[in-house]
Amino acid sequence: MAFPEHFLWGGATAANQIEGAYNEDGKGFSVEDVTPKGIRYPRVDAPPSDNLKLVGIDFYHRYKEDIALFAGMGFTVFRLSIAWSRIFPNGDDKTPNEAGLAFYDSVFDECRKYGMEPLVTISHYEIPLHLAKVYNGWTDRRLIGFFEKYVRTIFTRYRGKVHWWLTFNEVNSILETPFTSGGIMTPKEQLSQSDLYQAIHNEMVASALATKIAHEIDPENHVGCMVLSMPIYPLTPDPDDVIAAMEQTHQNDMFIEIHARGVYPGYMKRYMREHGITVTFGPEDDALLRENTVDFISFSYYVSVCATADPKKDIRGEGNLLGGVVNPYLKSSEWGWQIDPKGLRYTLNHYWDLYQKPLFVVENGLGAKDVLVDGGPDGKTVEDDYRISYLKDHLLQVEEAIEDGIPVLGYTSWGPIDLVSASTAQMSKRYGFIYVDRNDDGTGTLKRYRKKSYFWYKKVIETNGAALHED
Repeated sequence: MAFPEHFLWGGATAANQIEGAYNEDGKGFSVEDVTPKGIRYPRVDAPPSDNLKLVGIDFYHRYKEDIALFAGMGFTVFRLSIAWSRIFPNGDDKTPNEAGLAFYDSVFDECRKYGMEPLVTISHYEIPLHLAKVYNGWTDRRLIGFFEKYVRTIFTRYRGKVHWWLTFNEVNSILETPFTSGGIMTPKEQLSQSDLYQAIHNEMVASALATKIAHEIDPENHVGCMVLSMPIYPLTPDPDDVIAAMEQTHQNDMFIEIHARGVYPGYMKRYMREHGITVTFGPEDDALLRENTVDFISFSYYVSVCATADPKKDIRGEGNLLGGVVNPYLKSSEWGWQIDPKGLRYTLNHYWDLYQKPLFVVENGLGAKDVLVDGGPDGKTVEDDYRISYLKDHLLQVEEAIEDGIPVLGYTSWGPIDLVSASTAQMSKRYGFIYVDRNDDGTGTLKRYRKKSYFWYKKVIETNGAALHED
């Protein structure tokens, strides 16, 4: 059996996509509250009523029901995020919001009741809007101090309840979406490369500081980085295409290099030098980065792309934030994301070969337009064989990577319950094992129905992966 005995099985969510209750119990606004059409589209001035994320799937009021449904599948881990603006409504507040802290106490207690480890993302596209408007987000070094206060608060409050932490979700996505990922108000087309890479540096320092504090407060804490992974293959064997793929890969791997090795890689120093990028380091930054590397590397995996040096062939397709040239050998999902299960094994090998850190697949899934039909134990269900096929193909590649000798800690599928899509702000782009009766126009009862995939995943977990080899 390839999957190790204590492999962590579960699912992954984000507060801004499931919780709702955007203005209840003292919560402040976050950057997600003003992107009603999704993170690829322009922001607005204030939270509009047509932003589905303001209600999400009402996890804030239904978390006990939802966690019980996850427990019914046998989850041993549940990845979720803390909304920073629930704890510090403005981000720079002097004291935390007790109602927000108490909410997550209850959520973590509910997870523990079922023997489920919370895997908590500290910042998952949920930067307080005030920090974006007043400080221009992570371009301002003062955010390191605000983040330090935030992490000290939650590490202390949840000591013993949470042992698994991720600092920033898809931290490299700031290259594509500086507002959502970095709280940067400056329009992307006007943002200088120096300001962008200063924001990246400030986040890297904040992440290392959080890692240091986590270990000091509780030596049993495990802290990981989280990146958006996307294998970039050369479109042809032309050496120029190979170099183009290498250079694009470097742009993303740089984030792991700093987290896992504590230094800026030489290729990024060259890139910054040749592009006139200036980044200001604090006096303790080098030592902080070097001495507080992460315990493990986690990543999302949905898609692979190609790269070419030939501008005539540089035809971009859709991807999870970071697009690339379409691979002619792969099929695509309804949203144009190319499906490449073997790319997951490739990614696991790539990261292990480079960094020799345990790995955790914390996002992987298929967004599809599910159809609710009569049947199943709840009266209605979804016959989502396409989702089962997708997940099975990817999990078999995780198993192959484990056979390759790679220490994979666990797997959390993206969206174990339907949620509001980050990229499109739709409900109709469904990922879950559990159907939520809510539509793109905001109508629906919010009732939960278990899909066919719910019972398939339950069996996979029960058998620690052995069911993947059944017809």
